[in-house]
Amino acid sequence: MVKNGISLYICTKLFFMTLIKSISGIRGTIGGAVDENLTPIDAVKFAAAYGTWIKQQRRKDNYRVVVGRDARISGEMIQNLVMHTLVGLGIHVVDLGLSTTPTVEIAVPMEHADGGIILTASHNPKQWNALKLLNAKGEFLNGEEGEKILNIADSNAMEFSEVDDLGKITVNDAYIDLHIDEVLKLPLVNKKAIEAANFKVVVDGVNSTGGIAIPLLLERLGVEPVKLYCDPTGHFPHNPEPLKEHLGDLAKAVVKERADFGIVVDPDVDRLAFMDETGEMFGEEYTLVACADYVLSKTPGNTVSNMSSTRALRDVTEKHGGTYEASAVGEVNVVTLMKKNNVVIGGEGNGGIIYPESHYGRDALVGVALFLSLLAEKEMTVSALRASYPNYFMSKKKIQLTPGLDVDGILKTMEANYSHEKLTTIDGVKIDFADSWVHLRKSNTEPIIRIYTEAPTQEAADTLADRFIAEIKTIANL
Repeated sequence: MVKNGISLYICTKLFFMTLIKSISGIRGTIGGAVDENLTPIDAVKFAAAYGTWIKQQRRKDNYRVVVGRDARISGEMIQNLVMHTLVGLGIHVVDLGLSTTPTVEIAVPMEHADGGIILTASHNPKQWNALKLLNAKGEFLNGEEGEKILNIADSNAMEFSEVDDLGKITVNDAYIDLHIDEVLKLPLVNKKAIEAANFKVVVDGVNSTGGIAIPLLLERLGVEPVKLYCDPTGHFPHNPEPLKEHLGDLAKAVVKERADFGIVVDPDVDRLAFMDETGEMFGEEYTLVACADYVLSKTPGNTVSNMSSTRALRDVTEKHGGTYEASAVGEVNVVTLMKKNNVVIGGEGNGGIIYPESHYGRDALVGVALFLSLLAEKEMTVSALRASYPNYFMSKKKIQLTPGLDVDGILKTMEANYSHEKLTTIDGVKIDFADSWVHLRKSNTEPIIRIYTEAPTQEAADTLADRFIAEIKTIANL
């Protein structure tokens, strides 16, 4: 269950079930049977286990936990269950209501809280929701902490408070504005240059809380936002993962509005992707590359991303005289290596910017402000900026897990088959070829095997991915 002391992945019963327990919490589909989906009983059980773990950290008179959610249809129901469970444990709750993952992360230390819970399934479709769990620093739990919470839940080792000792709920809906204040205080955010550039930007908020936060940030920076799907109803107008194939409406809007570029975020606003002025994707992998280029030009240092991220970050880091290193996939793994290497910026190739000057969490608001600062100072179009970076192409594919599929056995076979190549096995199997690579791993968020490749052309990346999918199917007799 715990690999290398950090990563933890457990599915109830078989991998194809839709209740997934990981280091950052519990994720599942709404409805269905208990222990197989994210039902109200499961939400209460794991909220109680988390609250019990919070109280075990140290003895004190008052405990406080920050809770916020994205705009998912199930969000209000799950949040009420979670908050009142914590109240039953004698824990005081700061209710942020509709919020973003990075907003909750910064609110935890600002509130001097003992932890935080974000109700969001990130990029997953609307039928999913999750409890993402934070420590007192507003950072995701490590493997050891996550395992303790799962053990508490499995053993029902929760003891609730008597009536005179119940917690209270305090509503605070100011934190998105406070989050924006913190972003604008960052020394590298060049508000003056951004205002002078008179940018016009189309924002696809996928009808979640990014539709609240991103336009507010742009307005504070003197940018004209054009809102697309910014009504936080939780009815996602397209697949909420910010990939090219889901963003046809954004491409049309950018061209029609003659905007400088487009912005799209996932439902909880920790992933960020850009679209250039012609309606072409900047590439979510290059969100981190561009932001790192800007930060490294001002504050030279090292970088970290995960093993499934583009080599372009390594190239840009070395251009600025720094050192790049890759971690296992998962925000907590990236943050752990970032701290170890004392990096100035890091993140994940899925559009996740982690800027320690702000906080150790993926933050689309920070990413937007850094990207705008870079663009304003360079005085160039987004398409020209993209053309200035090393050109790599990625293919991101997956295989759905089925009952009885021996994923670990498949990965061991692939490792043996390619033992003559440069291999990394801290997270699945990554095979580095001379001009390309492939990364095979079990997902932490969905019952799938991910197959990520990168090569000098899109055709080569797709061909490489298809080749490995065929090899996996042969090994598994699929």
